[in-house]
Amino acid sequence: MARVLVIDDQKGVRAMIAMVLRVNHYDVVEAESGAAGLKAFGEGAFDAAIVDIFLADTSGVDVMAAIRERFPAFPIVAVSGMTALDFMGEAPGLADVVCLQKPFRPNDLLSALKIAQSQAAAFEPAQAV
Repeated sequence: MARVLVIDDQKGVRAMIAMVLRVNHYDVVEAESGAAGLKAFGEGAFDAAIVDIFLADTSGVDVMAAIRERFPAFPIVAVSGMTALDFMGEAPGLADVVCLQKPFRPNDLLSALKIAQSQAAAFEPAQAV
């Protein structure tokens, strides 16, 4: 079962993402802030991450950059309620992050996650913890 880290400071959005993933047989770890997400990432093994770009405590772009610094090919889906996600291609190491605009449908989330995982084919998935 693939293990996904969900980092979003909006409890309702985080719960919806987690529910969709769990129903589709993903193991999910939720984090309510960038700091909590990076802590969880450092303590566990994951196959992918879904990260809100605008977090209350830090920039989601910084969180994604920290993840990619550690694992350059790590599959990431960036989510945001903002309409302009174009700047993601300009962030170092984040050009291939899959972007998904809120609100999104469950199938859009699953498709984005599959695309992120297929783009990061060189990434070695997590081992069972």
